[in-house]
Order: sequence, then structure tokens, then C-alpha cells
Amino acid sequence: MKHIGLMAAALCVLLGSGCGSEKHDAASEAPPPPQVVDQGGVTLLTVDHPDQFPLAAASRYSSASTLNVTGTVNPDVSKQIPVISIASGRVLAIHTQVGATVKKGQLLMEVESSDISNAYNQYLKAANDERLARVQVERARILYDKGAISKAQLEIAEDGEDDAKADLLAAEQQLKFLGVDKDHPSLVVKVYSPANGVVIAQNVTNAAATGVTYAGSSTAFTIADLSHVWIICDVYENDLPMVHVGQTADIRLNAYPDRVLTGTISEIDALLDPNIRTAKVRIQVPNADGLMRIGMFATATFHGRRLLDHTSVPATAVLHLHDRDWVYVPAGNKQFKRIGVVGGAMIPGGMQEITTGLAVGQQVVTNALELENTVDQ
Repeated sequence: MKHIGLMAAALCVLLGSGCGSEKHDAASEAPPPPQVVDQGGVTLLTVDHPDQFPLAAASRYSSASTLNVTGTVNPDVSKQIPVISIASGRVLAIHTQVGATVKKGQLLMEVESSDISNAYNQYLKAANDERLARVQVERARILYDKGAISKAQLEIAEDGEDDAKADLLAAEQQLKFLGVDKDHPSLVVKVYSPANGVVIAQNVTNAAATGVTYAGSSTAFTIADLSHVWIICDVYENDLPMVHVGQTADIRLNAYPDRVLTGTISEIDALLDPNIRTAKVRIQVPNADGLMRIGMFATATFHGRRLLDHTSVPATAVLHLHDRDWVYVPAGNKQFKRIGVVGGAMIPGGMQEITTGLAVGQQVVTNALELENTVDQ
């Protein structure tokens, strides 16, 4: 029994030593989580291994000064063609609308006009007078050959025929001017497009009056060739020294921000808007593919001749957070400080311009997003 008790005691000691040992905790060997401290609006981030986040020095970058202005797309006035209703009357039918693309010779509208009746009556009278004058001349020549009338009387008859021919020609031209076939007259005048383009204005409707006599204006439609357009921008008085006629500009449309078009300044207004102190600047831009539509908003960038120095950092060093730009700079003692900057244009080589908030030579974390993600974990 004594031996059995000793063996049981030994077994308990062995089991007790195995059961009482502590379990291995892998989490206890992990590095402590980053600590974020907000000191008066300055964010300090403490990490255990700061060498995991490479640094780069902000460099100097020289570029030409730029000026960004906003504007709108407008038709080129020199390429606008009015569609004129020669005959005054009532519109019977309209075959187009504003914004439609039309071809030269395409029927645009039909007008019922009393001008045609008057012109055709004049043509008939002139034709009758010319026929009578021709008969009288033939009779006068026969009488002259027989000595029955003098040469002066023959010349009077010939002069009357010439006048009748002139009146007939004028009457025919009037019908042609109104678009009427003298052999197939009609009270309806058909108005056709004089050129290819886009209808940008319409001054008539169905059953409305048209023409100078009734409507006060003969222009029924306005057609514009949009293969070239104008970008009209407002440039402030203080910025006018940066622009000049013949200067090129980069055009970006709000609808297509990734497309960069090129235009040329063709005119700068001599008068300033007295309220906002701006001058209208007109930029001519090719539009062969029809990308630009009338009324679109655009941004024009003018590049100056004077070089300016800027600070630049790797684009990955800039963190875009809450509609602001930030960079992380080393603060010592395994800490990084997040500071606000104003980012500028992207620079070839994976760099980004920093307008304000950072000095040349100052160290920044090259991958701000990675450091920010470390904080969030």
C-alpha cells in the first residue's frame, strides 16, 4: 500500500505540473498597435517600426505660370447663315427644329404667300405687253419697207419692244427670286437650307407669320457650321497681361474632363465688364468630330512665358482625405506628423506639384496611403 501511495503522489505531481503550465499566447509577441495622438489639430502617429515607411525629400520643379478660366462653347459668328423667307405670308409646315443637323438643299418649311399672286400677275401682264410690242414692231418694219412710215416711227416701235422685254425679264426674275416656277405657279413657297450645318435658332412656328412684311424679320432659321467653335471666357483685369492674341490654350470640357483640346486666342475685348472687371476672351477651337456642343461649360488653361518654382513630391506621398490633401512627415521618436497641403497638377514621372504647405528638401513618407491604412487597422 505504501508503494501504491508513493506512485499516486508522483503521478499527481507530474499531472499537476502539466496542467498548471501557462498556454502559449502568440498575440503577446506582436508589436503594439500604432498610437494616434491629436495635439491641437496636429495629428501625431507613433509606429513601432518607422523604417517600414520609406522617406523622400520634396524636390524643386520649375514650370511656366498658368491661368485657368471658365467659359462656354459658342458658334463661330462668321460661320452662321440665316435662312431667309423672301415671301411674306403664313407658315403652312415646318420640316426641321432647333438642334437638328441639315444638309444643303433640304426642305425646311413651306409658306403660303400673297406675294406670289402679285408677282405672277405682273409676269402675265409683262408677257402680254411684250407679245403686243413684238407684233407692233413686225408690223412697223413691213410698213417701213413699203415707205408707209418714217424711220423714226420704226425706232419708236423697236424701243417699245425693248422696254417690254425688260419688264418681262424683271417679272421672271421676281418669280425666280420668290422660288416660283413660272410654268407651274403655286401660292406655296418652299424654303430650302442654303448650307450644311446645325439649326441653332428658329424664329417661326406653324401657322405663324413670316417675312419682313408681316413678321418684321425675314430670318426664319439660323444655321451654323460647327466644324469650328468659339470658347468665350471671362478674364479678370489683373490677369490680362497673361493672355495675348495668337496664344494657344488647353481646353477641357466639363462633360469630357479627360480630353484635352487645343485652341487659339483670336480676340480680346477692348471693353471690360464694369461690374466684375473682366474682359471677354475668344478662343477658336476645331470641332471636326462634333464633340463640343453649343452651351457646354469649358475650362481654358493659358500657359505664361515666365517660369515659376514649385515643390513636388511623389504622387503616392499625397493622401486625399475629406476633400483635402495631406502628407506625413517624420517627427522623431518613431512618430510621423500629418500636415495639410494644397496639391497641384500631376507631373510626369509619378510626381505631383505641391502649391503650399511644404518646403523643398522636407522629408515626406512616400506611401501615405499605406501608413494611413496602418492607423486604421
